Amino acid sequence: MTASQAVPPGNVHVASARLAAATLARRFPDATIVNVTSRGEQPWVRLSPFYPHGGIPVPFTPGVTSMSVEGVWQALKVLDDADVDPAKLAVAAMRGIKRAPHRGGTVRGHRRGLHGTELLAYEQARREIYLPTYLFQLEHRAADEVARLRDLALAGPVVLLDYTVNGDVTDLSVPLSHAALIAAHLTGTWPQDAVPTAG
Repeated sequence: MTASQAVPPGNVHVASARLAAATLARRFPDATIVNVTSRGEQPWVRLSPFYPHGGIPVPFTPGVTSMSVEGVWQALKVLDDADVDPAKLAVAAMRGIKRAPHRGGTVRGHRRGLHGTELLAYEQARREIYLPTYLFQLEHRAADEVARLRDLALAGPVVLLDYTVNGDVTDLSVPLSHAALIAAHLTGTWPQDAVPTAG
């Protein structure tokens, strides 16, 4: 994205999808409200990392793709009682993707590729797996929706709704907000040290 295409940061906001419509209207008068969660309406639901676009490259795994970004994230997750789960790459619904430890176990990390030997810690996995994979979705699978959002945000304030509003990659206490990443993409402030995904 060129500098001329970047949206002024003050024109894009991120808010909780759990807020009431009246609260949103009071906090963001005259703004366009866009729900980008998996429960959003078309076409904005296509910006959800759960959306099954197909053809999402799996980092560090040449020739392998996923139906969704979340499928990649969950497939490469390593638990105390289970290694990677390639079946998550083929999930074509926006449910049944998440994996959680059983019997009080923990997430050990994310494998650096389906067949990799290295386990990435949470922040590094965000940078090397999630960020580049979601950026690929925005640029190659949901480019039309991003362009429509950019036009809306250049014309006036836009509020992106998500279930978390954390846009800080280093804040590991809260899940990373994909709405915050969309805002970063629109405003030209995407984390610069994320590893690019080929595809």
